[in-house]
Amino acid sequence: MTTLNLVDIRVLKLEPFSLKVEKKLVCISGPSGSGKSLLLRSIADLIEHEGEVYLDDKQCSKTNPVLWRKMLGFLPAESAWWMDKVGEHFSESKASYTSQLNLPDDCLNWEVSRCSTGEKQRLALARLLSNQPKVLLLDEPTASLDPESVQLVESVIKKYMEEFDATVIWVSHDQEQIIRIADCIFRIENNQFNEIKKESLV
Repeated sequence: MTTLNLVDIRVLKLEPFSLKVEKKLVCISGPSGSGKSLLLRSIADLIEHEGEVYLDDKQCSKTNPVLWRKMLGFLPAESAWWMDKVGEHFSESKASYTSQLNLPDDCLNWEVSRCSTGEKQRLALARLLSNQPKVLLLDEPTASLDPESVQLVESVIKKYMEEFDATVIWVSHDQEQIIRIADCIFRIENNQFNEIKKESLV
């Protein structure tokens, strides 16, 4: 079972907090600019931060950054594409998630420039999942999707969690989505990181 342990984490003005998560889907909400994306980036060791992050027996500060980012996969709100073809961004892997995300068989042959925002969002998720990280750090992964695709992404991620005993931290502004998918919910507001009860959102 994958255990993610955050110890005295502090990013910018966010007050230090600790959190231990085992095979759960954690949703984080909060006003724009409150630090949700920065928190995900700090867990992925993409920006400077105080405190320490542990993944099972691995300690972030003592682990090769490239290896760390393979184990903790970060999906930004706006995906990055640096080659012309979609397929050039995918490495050989044990699993392909494009079909599960309702993308056609030839999508890897597409030019990135012809992809819609929603297609890029699903392709970026497929790319992330194909690397089989132990932890998914998802920054609004369904923000640009239609309701049918939102439901599909939620289902694929839940299935991934079960298959790989993965832990997920999911930033979302969608209250109804949070109620549907979250095992536990936290909110960042006024520089505080606090757990909230799902019943309070209903």
